[in-house]
Amino acid sequence: QLQASGGGLVLTGGSLRLSCAASGRTFSSYALGWFRQAPGKEREFVAAISRRGGITDYADFVKGRFAISRDNAKNTVYLQMNSLKPDDTAAYYCAASARFSGTSAVINDYPYWGQGTQVTVSS
Repeated sequence: QLQASGGGLVLTGGSLRLSCAASGRTFSSYALGWFRQAPGKEREFVAAISRRGGITDYADFVKGRFAISRDNAKNTVYLQMNSLKPDDTAAYYCAASARFSGTSAVINDYPYWGQGTQVTVSS
């Protein structure tokens, strides 16, 4: 089970850190991803991290602004979001998969999903 938190309302240029805590004892067996979905739009890939954290991948629109990390001892994955823009407004979802060894930006590669946490960036 995945539980996302950390969303909120922030001004343009501000920062937020999302967290996603997982239950279970095999957290390090799962690659993790963050996706987002804005109203009226399809869910899209944001960032992903491999099982041990050695490989990360980002959508082009967040490169240089967002950073994904994980703490396997705490069963938690993070998404540090800096220089936020109004276009970043969306519900953010964490996802987990044991189907691959690296990272994936494909939604259907992730069978496990947390509930969304809302991020609203105001101008």
